[in-house]
Amino acid sequence: MPSVPSPVITTAGLVGGYTAARATGVRPLGGVVLAACGAAAYASWRRSAGPRTAAALTGVYLGAFGLSHPLAKKIGSWPSVLAVTAGTAAAAWAFGERSGGGE
Repeated sequence: MPSVPSPVITTAGLVGGYTAARATGVRPLGGVVLAACGAAAYASWRRSAGPRTAAALTGVYLGAFGLSHPLAKKIGSWPSVLAVTAGTAAAAWAFGERSGGGE
């Protein structure tokens, strides 16, 4: 069974987490989606790029979540979520998918 690329996982976590929280009005549900996808992405990065890169990319993922909140005040919720998601997916692809092996 082929593995899911980490940019897809991070996109599911950020967009899916926001959507779950917004659609249900239950913010912790969005956090569950964010955390589950973050754990899956970390596991993928650890296998493909090693523990240091996995930790760094997890920091990018969580930082993107944090950045989306103040950014939303400036450009709106959906544009903010999409912007940080694009940046996170690009980092996941560049450093998590393409590194070619563990450390």
